[in-house]
Amino acid sequence: MQILSTVKLPDHLKDELSQSFPDITFHHDKKIDEAKGLIPEAEVILTYGEDLTEEHIKSADNLKWIMVASAGIDRLPFAILEERNITVTNSKGVHAIPMAEYCISMMLQVSRQAEVLIENQKQHNWNRRVRMEELYGKTVLIIGTGAIGTQTAKLCEAFGMKVIGVNSDGRKVEHFDSAYSMDEISIPLAEADFVISVLPSTVKTKGLLNKDFFYKMKQDSVFINIGRGDVVVENDLIPLLNENRIKHAVLDVFEKEPLAEDHPFWEMGNVTVTPHLSGITKNYLPRVMVIFHRNLQYYCHHQLTSMENIIALEKRY
Repeated sequence: MQILSTVKLPDHLKDELSQSFPDITFHHDKKIDEAKGLIPEAEVILTYGEDLTEEHIKSADNLKWIMVASAGIDRLPFAILEERNITVTNSKGVHAIPMAEYCISMMLQVSRQAEVLIENQKQHNWNRRVRMEELYGKTVLIIGTGAIGTQTAKLCEAFGMKVIGVNSDGRKVEHFDSAYSMDEISIPLAEADFVISVLPSTVKTKGLLNKDFFYKMKQDSVFINIGRGDVVVENDLIPLLNENRIKHAVLDVFEKEPLAEDHPFWEMGNVTVTPHLSGITKNYLPRVMVIFHRNLQYYCHHQLTSMENIIALEKRY
């Protein structure tokens, strides 16, 4: 069996693969357009999911499985993958810890006025009237109760917050005090002090968070987006922020990335912009490889149904 990896792995992770699977030939660190000679022989491709095109899949005569080393899969050529019945798995769950910690850090940053304090220090300004707020007792609404949402809820719970979730059917999830279905998404908005979107990009979610959504939020609430940028209608959010309809927006993802240098978000005092890094951590690839190791064991033993994070190609997630 031959496995092509367009994910650049550190040497120790490559060595672990070779030692664990001595009968498999691994081709590491290959950019997809430089690996045209390897694609037809590859039975498995390890990728971040952004480099594969329909033409690549058509030329991959022996391809059976694609392992995506990220949670995001929206740039995969789904039509040809469905046609070929290629198994696709992703790395859902590896972002949970860093992204949950990001949410907590940003909620604390806004509540404890970190930006004001840093500016005061620069100006040598001893101002003890800066308004400090607590997370304790506040209500957080997390839209998406998967691995990331659940880990975020767990940390919010530890801070003494009331945690409400939104998922497809309103099912109860551990660490959430209550949950609503996507059809009921507007109901808890009126009581949420923080609203966190962990939504993926799908046909149903694109543009879901629009003017009507933001107008139903509390006026002093904070919106955080760590899911996908195209879930938010930015042209609806900008005027609401200018009108101070909501207190603050923390945005790690955007409709178009990188964010244009002249985009209004950069200059808005009630917006925190971060460059799609909420999930970045030195532990990222090791966690991905734990999933890949387990799935490769299942694959080698023809136990495909036991593999983790199998993508329903027709649903795109």
